[in-house]
Amino acid sequence: MTAGQGPYGNPAGESGAPGQPEPQGWGAPQGPPPYGQPPYGQQPYGQSPYPGYGAAPTAPSGYGAPTPVERPVTVRAGIGAFVASVVISLVSQLIAVLNMDTLTDLATTEAGLGELSPEEAEMAAGMAETFGTFGVLIGLLFTALFAMFVWFAWRGHNWARIVLWVLAGLGLVFGLLGAGLSSSFGVATLPVLTFLGWVEMLLDAVAIVLLALKPSSEWYRYRGWLRATGQPG
Repeated sequence: MTAGQGPYGNPAGESGAPGQPEPQGWGAPQGPPPYGQPPYGQQPYGQSPYPGYGAAPTAPSGYGAPTPVERPVTVRAGIGAFVASVVISLVSQLIAVLNMDTLTDLATTEAGLGELSPEEAEMAAGMAETFGTFGVLIGLLFTALFAMFVWFAWRGHNWARIVLWVLAGLGLVFGLLGAGLSSSFGVATLPVLTFLGWVEMLLDAVAIVLLALKPSSEWYRYRGWLRATGQPG
């Protein structure tokens, strides 16, 4: 053993051979962590620092979403009643077109136009037929718009349900007023048109009630949430 060496052959005061790094403490890192690894003593993001325990759960992306609701029977029956009402309206207008001459004769008779001269009676009959045709066209346009709102209501648009409530409600009010006035003044029309008119008003009333029930409202609320969050459905 030479001078300046320790008992095991290393120079006194030196910890290793020349050019070798100094030894570090037990378990200490030997250099900077590899790229992408967390610093010493830190846990990766989303992992628990304690073995055997999972990471804390995060809120799901649908947090606060309403409970999924299938289209209830109240909506199916309510929209079905509106569809039946649209069909009856179209049938009534078709009957009116096919029997325009009869309806014109009834209108002129009830108005007392039979006492007019032939020229005046013919002119009055022509005006009555013109107004009758115009009324049928307006009815067809209204029925088409009503059918469009029924389609949007079937797809779950709450605004369409509200529009149907308003239109059907107004139809009921004017229908009942018209029936009362016709009965009071003895206005004659085809019995089949009177019957179909009452059936149409009954269907509209049933549809309004069904679409206002709680299951229907919950389904429309859920459909609105789907569209607001951009989710398919």
